[in-house]
Amino acid sequence: MKTVQQGIAGLNRREFIASTGAAGALASGAFVFGFPVRAQAQGAAPEINAWVVVQPDERVIIRIARSEMGQGTLTGLAQLVAEELEADWARVTTEYPTPGQNLARKRVWGNFSTGGSRGIRESQEYVRKGGAAARVMLVQAAADEWKVPAAECRAESGVITHAGSNRRTTFGKVAAAAAKVTPPENVALKDPKSWKLAGKRLARLDTVEKTNGSLVYGADLVLPGMLSAAIKDCPVFGGKVRSFDAAKVSGMPGVRKVVAVGDSAVAVVADTWWHAKKALDALAIDYDFGPHAAVQDADVKAMLREGLAAEQAVVGNSSGNVREALAGAARRIEAVYSYPHQNHATMEPMNATARWTAERCEVWTPTQNGEAALAAAAEASGLKPEQCEVYKLPLGGGFGRRGAVHDWVRQAVTVARQFPGTPVKLLWSREEDMTHGRYHPVTMCKLTAGLDAQGNVSALHMRISGQSILAGVFPQNIRDGRDPVVFQGLNKGGGEAMFGYGVPNLLIDHAMRNPHVPPGFWRGVNLNQNTIYVECFIDEIAHAAGKDPLELRRSLMKDHPKHLAVLEAVAQRAGWGTTAPDVHGQKVFRGLAQAHGFGSYVAACAEVSVSAEGALTIHRIVAATDCGHAVNPQQIEAQIEGSFVYGLGAALFGECTVKDGRIVQTNFDTYPALRMNQMPKVESIVMPSGGFWGGVGEPTIAVAAPAVLNAIFAATGKRVRDLPLKHHSLKRA
Repeated sequence: MKTVQQGIAGLNRREFIASTGAAGALASGAFVFGFPVRAQAQGAAPEINAWVVVQPDERVIIRIARSEMGQGTLTGLAQLVAEELEADWARVTTEYPTPGQNLARKRVWGNFSTGGSRGIRESQEYVRKGGAAARVMLVQAAADEWKVPAAECRAESGVITHAGSNRRTTFGKVAAAAAKVTPPENVALKDPKSWKLAGKRLARLDTVEKTNGSLVYGADLVLPGMLSAAIKDCPVFGGKVRSFDAAKVSGMPGVRKVVAVGDSAVAVVADTWWHAKKALDALAIDYDFGPHAAVQDADVKAMLREGLAAEQAVVGNSSGNVREALAGAARRIEAVYSYPHQNHATMEPMNATARWTAERCEVWTPTQNGEAALAAAAEASGLKPEQCEVYKLPLGGGFGRRGAVHDWVRQAVTVARQFPGTPVKLLWSREEDMTHGRYHPVTMCKLTAGLDAQGNVSALHMRISGQSILAGVFPQNIRDGRDPVVFQGLNKGGGEAMFGYGVPNLLIDHAMRNPHVPPGFWRGVNLNQNTIYVECFIDEIAHAAGKDPLELRRSLMKDHPKHLAVLEAVAQRAGWGTTAPDVHGQKVFRGLAQAHGFGSYVAACAEVSVSAEGALTIHRIVAATDCGHAVNPQQIEAQIEGSFVYGLGAALFGECTVKDGRIVQTNFDTYPALRMNQMPKVESIVMPSGGFWGGVGEPTIAVAAPAVLNAIFAATGKRVRDLPLKHHSLKRA
């Protein structure tokens, strides 16, 4: 365990505002990436602007508002700022501003939310302008000292030169003066073609701390005098606690108090987490399981099947007249697919450390959205947001679970209120984390295609029945019964998640059916199942019509050149149309898939073999991504590979089922992750075409499962329409 002294925690509100509100510098000892951030000593260089601090020793500190959870956003954003700043990359480091500082400074750092693969693409412009503005101010400070026009000076790699007099200085030497320069109102950004740092395969800034063990995650954090808490919520969603007998465990080793948390949970606070956990296990809790206690998995599936044929549905995308076209089609093809609930299953369970007094509340937690965590802390503390602060810690996995919903933060603050002035760390057990998640939405989809006499697709109706994430998380964003997130990858246009095929008569609609299991934004969100539905059904159409799957797609993608470009790239690299070499005497078969999501175009070709006994081996996946601008190709390749780990694990094993109203899978023995020996070789093709900014953390997940499923059909003739694959026999009949 690691102990960190958190000096800022002792400040009162006046001292906090005085130390952070004016200059925005991080206060003494603020905990960032496992190390205390050095306070700005009197006389030290203040910040150039909100994004850039240059120290006298030439160290350049770049502030990053978005969260780092393994995806590389921290390094990518630092590259963009350093590029415009003309910083020496060897001297660049980073730190997190806090959401409380952002609030005090009228959200100068913008959005803290890190999800939807938006970390870079939605903040790239204003962070680049922050770097460019700081460069202008540094150059101006040097020019003022030399009494020459700033236009005659230039900055490069942390050094400012004046060609006419051959004078030179460094950022650190003029930083104090630069901080006093009036910021420019408008700054020109570099053409990406001229990038020297951005666009390059630079090593990540957070790797060393991760490999040497010095990086402190929330589960590691120890504060002076800290107590630990374990919690158990009602196992049935919507249930409540009737009663519990605290007296029976109060005398157990280390136990300080048994605390009711809301109306559905009980926590035990002790000197160590293990003491808290053992007492909690021994605590008898009487629950009222509520109205959902009799719900079974079969009930959820019946609800979804009913929606497939329902009269009422909300339209997401349409053209022509589908019903008329289907009625007049020479041939009709129909299939029903389904996708289960899935857990985020982060390696680090949910946790937060909170310290509460009547005047101030502070929380240390791994979060994908510091501002949302601040709001949750304020709500639970009974204090105003400006009386609260959140110190963001590195995330041991996020995948969406640590983004929109901060239930663990509210719980931690609620418990800490029982111990004023004492930090209390709440750490969920793995079982609590698995059974009280925000799950990937469960859906079914009925697809009906009409073919003309030549075998061309003349009509397609795609009926989705199932859960709405927005209805469960942001119900205020539902408009006229429509959840736009449901239609990821199926939109007519807009540049975010577009349908990649030209079908003259098209209808994609949604019958909302919400079971009691709470949904959440699971990495890739609805693009995951929507791509399976579309890409596997397109494959079905191709085989039914006697056409090559690639050729059929080409015929439907004439008006979607970027979709087609990534598909062509993987097909060519994989050798589509040729026979794949045998592996250990097993014949190898290929499958294709493509999608557009989170602003990027992606495609994959999977190569698999299936033994006579039905054993599946995924040998290779070739993947292409066009994200418009590639900030760090090495990180993009890593994200592509990581996406296949997550996507293939979900396809092979990922399923959460319901029995008696509760989630059955409680740990990795019943909800396994992909193992190293199951991971195929991944060949990544990064092909940025420019002109737009797409995300890379999530889109590739969507093509993992359908590419493999289509390859399985090529190998076995068996069409798998519901996941996970662990339930299916692939043995040839």
